Amino acid sequence: MTDSLKGLLIGCGFFSRNHLHGWAEVDGAEIAAVCDLDVSKAQAIAQDFSIPAWHGDASVMNAGDFDFVDICTTMDTHETLVAQAAAAEIPVIIQKPLGPDFATCRRIDQISREAGIPVMVHENFRFQKLFLRLRDILDSGEIGETSFGRLSWRNDIDVYTSQPYLLKTERFMIMDVGIHMLDLARFLMGDADAVTCLNQSVKEGLAGEDASTFLLRHKNGSVTAIDISYASHRTPSLFPQTLGVIEGRGGTVQILENEVLRVHSGGNIRDEKIEDDGRDWTSSPWTQIQDSVPRTQQHFIDSLCHGRAFQTSAEDSLQTYALAEAAYRSAESGRLVSFDDLETAP
Repeated sequence: MTDSLKGLLIGCGFFSRNHLHGWAEVDGAEIAAVCDLDVSKAQAIAQDFSIPAWHGDASVMNAGDFDFVDICTTMDTHETLVAQAAAAEIPVIIQKPLGPDFATCRRIDQISREAGIPVMVHENFRFQKLFLRLRDILDSGEIGETSFGRLSWRNDIDVYTSQPYLLKTERFMIMDVGIHMLDLARFLMGDADAVTCLNQSVKEGLAGEDASTFLLRHKNGSVTAIDISYASHRTPSLFPQTLGVIEGRGGTVQILENEVLRVHSGGNIRDEKIEDDGRDWTSSPWTQIQDSVPRTQQHFIDSLCHGRAFQTSAEDSLQTYALAEAAYRSAESGRLVSFDDLETAP
């Protein structure tokens, strides 16, 4: 490929700078314009990143100037924006959550399939260096078939100052971080079909949950326990680390602090320290997440150029969002909820 694909980034808010830094590193793509309802924000970020054009209306997609669109907006806008991209026949990479509920996610997938445009969810946790290495260890067969997993993401990072809308979001923690954990569980342990869940609202005044604990039943018989919280106070903070363990029939991998994998296999133990990529635009404590952004984007471009399915296509991600929907229904009902219980199971 001699020419880079031209992209439009929509949404110039909190996380968009990480997207733009990432796109500057991606082979085969470049951002040609940015768009935000607040044109002053679009203009400012375009100037910061030397992007030649900025807009205040997403209908610019209809101009025919773009090969893909990166939707980096809140989930309540996603269905409308994907519909606009579909009408313009432009492939999409879209920030998670795909939609505010399972029904919306299904409609987004249907819109994209009917229009014949590929849609990938920007689910970057599975593209973190640590989890790519963990997946390699599992694929090697070193610890055997997986039987149990635990993923824990607990800290007290202030998400409310940069994203104040979260205070009023009724479906909060599961849709914000739980989606990452559910996708990771599927990535590491295989697809699941049932969930039991308990939610908590620890911070006063929240509309939704800021802590959640749930169990997944995987189709291969394994089980994953997940606990997430924005109300866990510890010094130093663990943000943004995911800790846990993956057990197999022949060994175990512990996910320890400071991005260390401890492998127990064949009566031996070894530690693997996963080093960051040393990018000049990343900074602690966000480095682990920031490093995963260009990997996610490169997967999108490579798959797009070679006609391959995305790992986290909208269609595949319906499995993740069905688990999220089941988790909310379990928290409300106090019982195990399976896909069969969902009126619109994928």
